[in-house]
Amino acid sequence: MAAHVETGIMLAPSNYQSQVIKHLGLVAGMVDELGLVERIDQLLPKDEERRTLSHGQVVKAMIINGLGFNQRALYLSSRFFQDKPVARLIGEGIEADHINDDVQGRTLDTIYGYGLERFYAQLSVQAAVRLGLTCRTGHLDSTSFHVDGEYNSQLPADETGGLITITKGYSRDHRPDLNQVVLQLICEHQAGIPLLMKPLSGNSADKTGFRETIKTHIGQLQQDVGLRYLVADSALYCHESLQEMRDILWISRVPETLSLAKDMIQQAAPMLMVNPDEQTMMSLCTHYGEIRQRWLIVYSPEAYQRSRQTLNKQFRQQSQTELKAFESLCKQAFACETDARHALDKLQKKLKITELLDMTLVEEFRHSKPGRPGKEVQPDRHIIRITGTLATRLLPYQQKLARKSCFIVATNQLDQDELSDAELLQTYQDQQKVERGFRFLKDPQFMASTLFLKSVKRVMALTVIMTLCLLVYAALEYRIRKALREAKETFPNQLGQPVTKPTARWVFQFFAGIHILTVDQMQVLVLNMNDLQWKLLRLLGKPYEQLYS
Repeated sequence: MAAHVETGIMLAPSNYQSQVIKHLGLVAGMVDELGLVERIDQLLPKDEERRTLSHGQVVKAMIINGLGFNQRALYLSSRFFQDKPVARLIGEGIEADHINDDVQGRTLDTIYGYGLERFYAQLSVQAAVRLGLTCRTGHLDSTSFHVDGEYNSQLPADETGGLITITKGYSRDHRPDLNQVVLQLICEHQAGIPLLMKPLSGNSADKTGFRETIKTHIGQLQQDVGLRYLVADSALYCHESLQEMRDILWISRVPETLSLAKDMIQQAAPMLMVNPDEQTMMSLCTHYGEIRQRWLIVYSPEAYQRSRQTLNKQFRQQSQTELKAFESLCKQAFACETDARHALDKLQKKLKITELLDMTLVEEFRHSKPGRPGKEVQPDRHIIRITGTLATRLLPYQQKLARKSCFIVATNQLDQDELSDAELLQTYQDQQKVERGFRFLKDPQFMASTLFLKSVKRVMALTVIMTLCLLVYAALEYRIRKALREAKETFPNQLGQPVTKPTARWVFQFFAGIHILTVDQMQVLVLNMNDLQWKLLRLLGKPYEQLYS
C-alpha cells in the first residue's frame, strides 16, 4: 500500500535509490531454502581469502541472472545487477561490480576441475531431500544446444583430453549447420527436478549415451535417492541397452519400426479401435532381447485424429501421382507385347496405395503412310495398348492408420500389483516433465539458449549452471503449488481465474514491477506489492517475506 506524506522538506535526488527486485527474491529464497550456497562452499572452498565472493555466491548470482529472463549474456552479469538489490539477494557487502566475467570464469573452471556430474549430483540429492521428494521414477532424455565458434570440432576424439567434442550432429532444433553440445538429464517425477546432468559431444547418439549413463550413474542414484524405475523414449529400447538393464526396473516406448511391434499392433488394432473416441489398451507378456517383459499396447484417440488428417493428405497426393502414371501408361503405344508387359510390371512395382485391375493388352492396327488410306489398302503394322482400371487399396491405409494411432510401452516389471497398466501408462507419459525442462532451457529469454564461451571446459561447466537454473525453477514451482494445496488456497492465472497449479513463469510475471526504494541510505520501502503477492510469500515462509520487507 502506497502512503502519501507531505513535508516542507524537499530531499535532493541523490538521497533516493531505487532498485528492481521483481521475482528475483523468490529465486534467491529458493536457492537459500535448498542450501545450495553453503553446500557449494563446502565442496569448493575459496582458494583466496581476499576474494569477496565465494564460489557458492557466484553460482547463486548466475542462477539469479539465468532466471531473470533478461535475454542478456552471462558475461553481462555485472550490468544485469547494476539496478538490483545485490546485497539483499546474494549477501552483505556484495556489489554489482564484484560479479564480473573473471570471477564467474574462475568459478566455472573450479566446477570443471571438481567434476561436473559429481558436483551437480551432490546438489541435486540435497535439493530432493530438502523438498521431501521420493524420486521413485527417473526420466532420461537429452537435447542439444548451439555453440558459437569452432572449438575442438576438428580434433579426433582421442585427442580432446577428456573434453567433449563440440561439433555438428543430429540437431533437434533443425540447425545441422551449427556446432552443438548435447545435454543429458534424468529428472524425478514429482517436481521435474534434474537428478543427474551430463554434457556430451555434439555428435553423440542417444542409444550409446543412454547406455553409458546406465553403466556409470544409475547404481549411484538408486543408492542416493532410492530411484526405482528408469523411464525413457524408444532410444533406450535396443538389445544392447536391455542387456545392461537386467538389474534395473525400466519403462520405455517400443520403436514402431520394430517388426515384432508392427505385428503386435496389427493384430491388436481391430480390437482396440472399436470405438475411435475411446482410449483402450491391452497388455501381454513377451520376450525381446532375451528379456521377459510386459508390453502395453495403447490406442490413442488423439493420435488417431492427427494421423487420419495426415494420412488422408498423404494418400490423396500419392493416389494422384499414381493415377497420372497410370494414365500416361495407357496413352503409350508399344511395338510389341513384351515391351508392354515390361512397362506394366515396372509401373506395378512403383504403386504403393493403388492396384491394377482387369489389365488387358489390346492390339491395334495402323497404316504407315500419312493421310487417309484408300478403301482397299490394308493396315501394314500394329501396336499394343494397355487398358484396365486403377483402384485404391484400403489395407495399406488401414494398417498405417493403426500403426500411427497405437503405440507400445514396455517394462520389465511383470507384477501388475506393483505397477498396474494404468500406472505404467501414466509413468511413461510423465516423460513430458524432462521434455518440459528442455523447453525451459531452450527459451530464447534464457541466458544460454545458444552457448558462446571461449573455453570448452567453461561451456561444459555452464551446462551445470543451466541445469541448476532448471532445478531452482522446478523446485520453486513445486513449493508454490504444494503451499497452495496444503493451505487450500488459490492463485489467479493470466485470466484472473483462481488456480491451484500456477506455473512459476506466470508467478514471475505477477511479481513484475516491484522496486525497493532506499531513502537517505537508511529507510527502505518496498513498492508496488499487493495482497496476493504477500499472501503467497506468507505461504512460502518467513525467509521469503524478509526478502521483500
